Amino acid sequence: MNPEIRFLPDDKKVQVKPGTTVLDASKKARVHIRTRCDGNASCLMCKVTVEDGAGLSGPGENERRKLGEMIERGFRLACQAKVLRGCTVRVPEDPLKAAIRAQLAKQREEEQW
Repeated sequence: MNPEIRFLPDDKKVQVKPGTTVLDASKKARVHIRTRCDGNASCLMCKVTVEDGAGLSGPGENERRKLGEMIERGFRLACQAKVLRGCTVRVPEDPLKAAIRAQLAKQREEEQW
């Protein structure tokens, strides 16, 4: 049976072949992870937080060099981390989506007055 990866906060799950990157798994699950470098570990935009990372490959030298101490705080690059067994990762909210959400919340608050 193929491993399952869970994406938070959307709580979407998808089964992938072992060795699939988190970034490729996110595409299969229709979860948007920002990236500009097409998975080459150069833009650092695809950082995710590992909630349950026992099922991910260990960070390689390139990822360690790019993230440094952030790895110890649970960050990984989605384009480099590979799914080996079941795991859960948290995808940060897109800045544009966050700005729209904040504006809508402000609008709702103003309408209540």
